[in-house]
Amino acid sequence: MVILKSNNNNVIDEVVAVLKRGGLVVFPTETVYGIGADATNTAAIKRLNKYKMRPLGKPYSVAVADQRMAEEYVELNETAKNLYMKFLPGPMTVVSKLKSQNSNHIQKSKLQIAPGVASEMGTLGVRIPDYQLVLEIVKKLGSPITATSANASYKKRPYKIADILDNISVKQKNLIDLVIDAGELPHREPSTVIDTTMDDPTTLRQGEIVLSAKREVLSRSEENTQNTAKELWHKYEKHAGQRAIVFALEGEMGAGKTQFTKGLARALGVTDEVVSPTFNLQLNYQLPITSSENARFASNFQSNFNNQITKSKIFSHMDAWRMQTPDELDQLGLAGIIHDKSIIAIEWADRVADTIRKYNDEAIIIWVKIRYGKKKNEREISWGVL
Repeated sequence: MVILKSNNNNVIDEVVAVLKRGGLVVFPTETVYGIGADATNTAAIKRLNKYKMRPLGKPYSVAVADQRMAEEYVELNETAKNLYMKFLPGPMTVVSKLKSQNSNHIQKSKLQIAPGVASEMGTLGVRIPDYQLVLEIVKKLGSPITATSANASYKKRPYKIADILDNISVKQKNLIDLVIDAGELPHREPSTVIDTTMDDPTTLRQGEIVLSAKREVLSRSEENTQNTAKELWHKYEKHAGQRAIVFALEGEMGAGKTQFTKGLARALGVTDEVVSPTFNLQLNYQLPITSSENARFASNFQSNFNNQITKSKIFSHMDAWRMQTPDELDQLGLAGIIHDKSIIAIEWADRVADTIRKYNDEAIIIWVKIRYGKKKNEREISWGVL
């Protein structure tokens, strides 16, 4: 491993040379330190997978020099083009449909995205960093580089090199060829991730850029609360099977967190009675893949996994009310459930918020707050991806 200062006169040439031979480079960005590989080099991506110990089927985003380079790889609809115009370069990742690898205009010897970079659903997250060093590297390389954070899974965000090297194994260190040290970076949030592949753009991760305010509805009955959960699920169900989806529920005792969870379970096709896991801490429900309500969910899973794995997917209902420490959430196996790309509802999530946020990069986390309304049966329900 070689470490260079970012102001070294030869730094760009050194980085490009390493990337061209399939190596890994740690580099600074406007958010955190990232680890880059040539996104068109299959051997380099395999090496990166070993470093990140990447969960099966979890894609990488890529950094490009400009919109023109992006359009060599993905189809930009009007929503995506508007986001590029308003927010890029900057801390935003825009997910679009990958162009066919067999398109005539793609130079197969150079421009194909390597297997394992795009999602199994044929989508690719693209960034144009607001960081001159990275832009110059990509321009000189002539192809995208991966734009994933350089930290090990579930470890602290890497704002300085020590955050990385102090939290990885010797084996992982040996996989890094070059480190570009720019000192400690400003402590900013990671990039906001927006999926533009459907008519309604969806925030998959809220980061430095806040695209929209929280949404809010007024529920006047338990059935209204359940239906609100059902409608919210339908907004995110297209991502089932690609990432874990976590509903982090906040609200006073009796506000309706369990009723909201019952609505989620109905939307998923769960027929078992859903009760509060206050004393059990966790209750798991098998997802019936034959349910009409769950057809789309099952379809997504079927495209990514074989039947045996598909049938193992669960809806996990957790309750943090009686937890003495946030670590108890991990002791219940949260990391494994997220790794399996399951659906999770966590009541009293505000008590274990820091633990939940550790999984921002691995899951879509929707924070739902339920408050008492002005009248006895009224509830104000607001949500956002924060």
